[in-house]
Amino acid sequence: MTTAKIELPPKLIPVFSGEARYRGAFGGRGSGKTRTFALMTAVRAYMFAEAGQSGMILCAREYMNSLEDSSMEEVKQAIRSVDWLDAYFEIGERFIRTVNRRVHYTFAGLSKNLDSIKSKARILIAWVDEAENVSETAWRKLRPTVREAGSEVWVTWNPETDGSPTDTRYRKNPPSNSKIVEINYSDNPWFPEVLEQERLDDRDSLDDATYAHIWEGAYLENSDAQILSGKYRVAEFEPHPQRWDGPYFGIDWGFSQDPTAAVKCWVHDRCLYIEYEAGQALLGNDRIASFMIERIPGIADHVVRADNARPETITHVKDSDGGRRATLPRIEAVDKWPGSVEDGIAHLRSYREIIIHPRCVETIKEARQYSYKVDRLSGDVLTTIVDKFNHYLDATRYALSPLIRKKEKSWMVMSKYRG
Repeated sequence: MTTAKIELPPKLIPVFSGEARYRGAFGGRGSGKTRTFALMTAVRAYMFAEAGQSGMILCAREYMNSLEDSSMEEVKQAIRSVDWLDAYFEIGERFIRTVNRRVHYTFAGLSKNLDSIKSKARILIAWVDEAENVSETAWRKLRPTVREAGSEVWVTWNPETDGSPTDTRYRKNPPSNSKIVEINYSDNPWFPEVLEQERLDDRDSLDDATYAHIWEGAYLENSDAQILSGKYRVAEFEPHPQRWDGPYFGIDWGFSQDPTAAVKCWVHDRCLYIEYEAGQALLGNDRIASFMIERIPGIADHVVRADNARPETITHVKDSDGGRRATLPRIEAVDKWPGSVEDGIAHLRSYREIIIHPRCVETIKEARQYSYKVDRLSGDVLTTIVDKFNHYLDATRYALSPLIRKKEKSWMVMSKYRG
């Protein structure tokens, strides 16, 4: 009999030892929980298939509009990291399955696909990643759907709100027959050096509450420091181009590991609607236009306002190179002026409400974390903006720059007149 060896963070070994209906882990960034759970779905798929069981491994998130928003890439990387698993699975661009075709993966968003998930047969494991935002309705519908003998529900999340449905169900009142632990970067023996440097930078630059939320799994408590606190909500909507102002398009260029980020938004009845987003780190200049066109409807047909810090990139994205690549022919650099960031934030907060479509998952994350610095000693909220969690929101400011500039100029004219 051959014995296979899998290395897990020690704190997660008890989670996957023995029988359990529910397995889960919560905590901050860099803990290794997502990679470990992805790996263990493959191990269990192998075990099911070898035992002659057929069915699916369901990998779900609250919001998922395409496979790019799913856990598929994590699962693929986990499988490829272990030779005997890599040999046991067939991996395609849009599928993962065992070579004997007994077990396959399905990736789904709970917010839109609950009814279809309910009709899916033989769910062996349902793993819900980034589960902090899963609604109570979703949990009530999903759990009885996973009903095969020996089936399990797995949950991983970064806590954010004290009292969220996921936190209440699996942290404060864990169900019977569950194995759920807290795990953070300090529990990960393979915590990478690149993240350690980021952690140290955050420790020195962020307030304690924000640092603890990101790295130590604490609730995000400092609402006074959150720039958009109380100004936004997540909801589906359908634009009405004949009655709404816009659309407005903006791009923020990526540097190093930061993503090149773009958004499409509208204005109506003193509300800002963010409808689409697209972004990727290390996106080459030749791919920017085609990448955005594939993901943001209408971006090639309208004015796109971009960060003026990269004029050579704007020229490149506008130039088709003799028809050899896609372009954004109406892209232009935004104006900046002293205080333009602050004016932009004031403009965002001036809307009665900011409605972010659920498909804009990165914009939603930024809206939660975009914040002012907090003095480490006094706890006072300062006026300095933390230069993080702002790529998609900067793109939004650029998209709206004519509206912001118009308002700023009007204020200058009024001030001059009153003076």
